[in-house]
Amino acid sequence: MKAVHFGAGNIGRGFIGLLLSQSGYEVIFSDVNQTLVAELQKRGEYTVTLADDDKEQLHVEGVTAIDGTNLDAVVSAVAEADLVTTAVGVNILKHIAAGIALGIEKRIADGAGKLHIIACENTIGGSTQLKEHVYSHLDEASKLKASEFVAFPDAAVDRIVPIQHNADPLAVMVEPFYEWVVDASAMFEGYKPIKGIHYVDNLIPFIERKLFTVNTGHCATAYIGNLKGYETIQQAMADDSVVDEIRATLGETGAVLIGQYGFDKAEHGKYIETTIKRFRNPHLIDEVTRVGRSPIRKLSPNDRLVKPALQAHEMGIEPKQLALVMAAALRYVNEEDPESVILQQSIKDRGIGPTVTDYTSIPEGHPVYHLVIDSYDQISAPRA
Repeated sequence: MKAVHFGAGNIGRGFIGLLLSQSGYEVIFSDVNQTLVAELQKRGEYTVTLADDDKEQLHVEGVTAIDGTNLDAVVSAVAEADLVTTAVGVNILKHIAAGIALGIEKRIADGAGKLHIIACENTIGGSTQLKEHVYSHLDEASKLKASEFVAFPDAAVDRIVPIQHNADPLAVMVEPFYEWVVDASAMFEGYKPIKGIHYVDNLIPFIERKLFTVNTGHCATAYIGNLKGYETIQQAMADDSVVDEIRATLGETGAVLIGQYGFDKAEHGKYIETTIKRFRNPHLIDEVTRVGRSPIRKLSPNDRLVKPALQAHEMGIEPKQLALVMAAALRYVNEEDPESVILQQSIKDRGIGPTVTDYTSIPEGHPVYHLVIDSYDQISAPRA
């Protein structure tokens, strides 16, 4: 069995590629990083280290790579694959879509079997988004044929893999915890299960549980930690006052999730505490700048802060803590982060009010809008 995985970075090797290999797939990575591609081609193996006291090492074999800029190689790989996955970042999906589309056309012409394409990205509906990009490169006849033989089940993925600098370019360290949930209702009958995947018929509750707990909590730690001058997530989470704020933030999102999807309150409380424990893992050093990057995306209407805040308001819950985190994101200054630069320039040129409305889509005068503005004013300077 062959799996083509787009993205040979730390997530690709340390999470998706690892699980695919453990399920018996020959994994073919596609990437534009020539160093990674060359090393994978030469060695055909790498090591994943778990970030815990034991530092267990998992050896991954039977892997190789292709140059993602070599369109012919990409097309051939997709045409021959039994499975296609991605971990490239949601903004890169459109750039890999053309090669996948041509690969699908070749599959159709060659009479190849059915194919699942799963985007393992930090977003809602990643595979659906990839499908839209891919279909933009297909004519109507090819779209109709592809719908019979190619499925794009959405997924939710969760594993913390911080930026790291290893002497071995293929070595990667990951946290022991992981979760990969796939929408089984969008898959063809008789699919081969992958070891480690949790298949469900309704993915949305699991996507939002992860997004509004892990992703919300992680960025909240970064933005609140930044206000206090911390450089790493672990430094911030060593501060009990920061932990209290994260727990309060996840209490608000938890109330939304429990109310909307019926999660058991006690079980969700355990999920929150597990998440906090993951952030405090002393074996992972995760930079605030990595977790806090792209504040515009994190402040977008359907993402981890604004959406649960508005849902909380609709349920009669005042999202004070979520508003505080949004304000902290608006106070996040990083001259090496293009989105931070754009956000700060908007605040400077037009003021905080129009900036909040433009980037969050929360209308001026809305109660949550006022909570954000009030919090922004209260944290005008970094906390002591």
